[in-house]
This record gives sequence, structure tokens and C-alpha cells, in this order.
Amino acid sequence: MNKSTLALAVTLGVLAQQAGATGFIEDSKASLGLRNFYINADQRHGGGNTQEEWGQGFIFNYSSGFTAGTLGVGVDALGLLGVKLDSGKGRHGNPSSDNYGGIVFPTDENGRAVDDFSSLGLTGKVRISKTEARIGTLQPKLPVVTFNDGRLLPQTFEGGQISSNEIAGLTLTAGQLEHAKGRNSTDARGLSIGGANNAKTGQFSNTFYFAGGDYKVTDNLLAQYYYGNLEDFYHQHFLGLSHNWALPVGALKSDLRYFNSGSDGKNASLAGRNQGYRSSGYWTAGDSERGEVDNQTWSALFTYSLSGHALSAGYQQVSGDSAFPFLNQGDGATAYLITDRQIGKFLSAGERTWLAEYGYDFASAGVPGLKATATYLSGDSIDNAQSDRKEWERDLRLDYALQSGPLKGLGFSWRNASLRSNVATDLDENRLIVSYSLPLL
Repeated sequence: MNKSTLALAVTLGVLAQQAGATGFIEDSKASLGLRNFYINADQRHGGGNTQEEWGQGFIFNYSSGFTAGTLGVGVDALGLLGVKLDSGKGRHGNPSSDNYGGIVFPTDENGRAVDDFSSLGLTGKVRISKTEARIGTLQPKLPVVTFNDGRLLPQTFEGGQISSNEIAGLTLTAGQLEHAKGRNSTDARGLSIGGANNAKTGQFSNTFYFAGGDYKVTDNLLAQYYYGNLEDFYHQHFLGLSHNWALPVGALKSDLRYFNSGSDGKNASLAGRNQGYRSSGYWTAGDSERGEVDNQTWSALFTYSLSGHALSAGYQQVSGDSAFPFLNQGDGATAYLITDRQIGKFLSAGERTWLAEYGYDFASAGVPGLKATATYLSGDSIDNAQSDRKEWERDLRLDYALQSGPLKGLGFSWRNASLRSNVATDLDENRLIVSYSLPLL
């Protein structure tokens, strides 16, 4: 039994004695999220084929209140079920070399998508004053670790976290993660990074520490600092500033981010890197530092909004010998970068990326609930043995949600993207998503 499981069992034991206490039941909330998800990913060259799957997802969320008294205790539950509606062995997208499953579903013993997959996550929680501790299943959304929700079911982590709001305007967060459960998996796996995350031959760690804070300097200025450390792989510092400025005409939002990452433990030694504790990146042949984490990434994104219009422009620079490191088990992960988009992430060593985006909310034109977004990214100067390594991506997104009637909130989303690259496979992708949240409590 790992540390998180043992601590959760103790928390649930205490909870069982107090479940009838005032606040636990009265403040409970529950909902059932329904997500119908279709994806078609067409690899344009490199011997690839079309990956295509369709499924129905059910996401049950339960959150109790806290028992009364100085020490409040509660529990959350997350139930996930994915049901296959359509797939095929040729369209499942299961590379035999990585052993991770397909583009949406896990893989059975015959190399096909399973008919369904499910999991249940429990989280014990304790609250004292304005400080809350949680242990069990977590879905963190922090600069140094962010869960992925880009398929039928979301990614989850296992570990513990403490957050505190005792000081006005300051939120402090710290914790430890041990495992992750992929968006197309029911198995809890160890944690890793790009370059080491092959399920069969890679290396993994069960210790990721994180800590940091968000400080609201003014009503319009937020400052952030976070630290993350994946044992035997990397340590990372993050600084961020976001500012909202009301102009005489319209408004301007600024988003500045800086990451500084270095090697840790086995990744810091040649012997450890030879064992597989490596990062992706580019090094010359025979370089003794090959595979060592060495990265500095900064970005700036500015968004001007007026009525229903929003125009964004951004730039990101990746420096150092390695690619940007982040928790990436190899089965779908999210990096807290302005360039993490539908297909690509634009985080290779040396990569410089320009970004432009235009969005329009049709509520300003009398059609509430309808939104459209177009994004273009262009990355170049990628470190490689060959010169002129570059890539670009174009994303189109159209969303609509019903605003009234018995199905109010029913959402429809079409997401189209094209990636062209001379360092990766060209890809055209379409996603169709129908979603609805049904309140139960």
C-alpha cells in the first residue's frame, strides 16, 4: 500500500464516524457529465495512417461538504466510464513500440480497442480555517503540473495537496504526486518526461514535489511563483505575471511566463542517463551531457478585446540543450505553455514560436452561446543536425451551447487543426464533441 492510499484510508475511517454531521450532507454536490467524442487524425506522410475513434464518456463528480467543527472532514469521488461506439484495428492507433493504447481507448490482447474502460477515484479532504488538505485522486491546474482533458475522459493523478488562503490575496499550494492515470487508461503509472517515457523501455519516478503561490498584487495584477521537482529527472522554477488593463476603448490582457529547469538525481549523471533517465533534445555525437535537462523557456502573450472581438499575439523562446521538461507519461499530457495547442506544443530545444489568434463571441451579434476561434503558430530555429528545422499549426474552433430550454447548457464543439513540420509527422485532425452536465445534487 503506497503512502497516498494509506493516508486516504485513515481519512475515510475518520469520515465514516462523522458522516452524519451537519454540513457533510447539506453541502454535498453531485453531477454527471456526458461527453460524446469523435476524433479523426490523418497522418499525411511518414508511413502513418488515419486514426479514428468515437466514444461516449460518463464523468460522475461527487463533492461532499465538510463536517462541522474546527476540523472539517469530507470526501470527493470521481467516477469515469468510456464506452466504444466505433473503432477498428487499423484506425485504433496503437504503436506496438510504446504499449500505451490507442488514440482514445485502451488496447486489448488482440491489438484492438476495448469495448469500455472505467475507473473510480476517491479523495479525502480536511479543512481547518482557510487551509485545506486533500489526498487521493487529484486534478491539479498549476504552472508546474496540469492535468490533461483533451480526449473522452480526463487524466488524473494520485497524491496529496495542501492549499491555504489564510493571508488575504495570497494562495499557497504544496504537495506530492506519485502516479498518473492516462486519459485512455485504467492503470496508474509512474511519472516521467519526454525522452524517457516509453512504457516498455523507459524510466519512471514516483515522487514529484511541487510548491508555490499566487499573489494578487492589485485587482488587476497577479504574480506567481512555483517550484516542481520530479525525482531523478528535473527541478523547475516558474515565474509568472498576468495583468488586465482597462483601456479607454477595449481592454488589454498581458500574460508573461518564465521557466528555468535543470537536471536532478540520475538525470544529472552520465551513468543515470545511460540507464534511460534522459530528456529529449539535441546534442552532438559523443556529447557527455547528452539527455541532461537544461532548459530556459519564456513567453509573452497579449490579448486585446473589444465587444465580442479578441485579438492575441504572442512569442515563446525555448533555450538550452534540452526540450522543455514537464510531467509526460507518454499517453497524453499538458504543458503550461502558450504554445500547447490541439496537436503540437512547440517546445523543442532552441525553438522560437510566434502565435496569432482571433476569437469572436457572437453574443455581441445577438447569438449568445456561439463562439469562434482561429489560431496560427509558427516555430523555427529548432536545434537539429540539419538546418532550417521548423513547423507550423493552424487551429479552427467553433463552439455553441444552448442558452435556454430543458437542455440548457448542451454544448457542441468542432475543432479542426493542421500541423506541418520537418521534425515531426504532418497531421490533419478533426474533433467533434457533444457535452452536457446533469446536476444530481
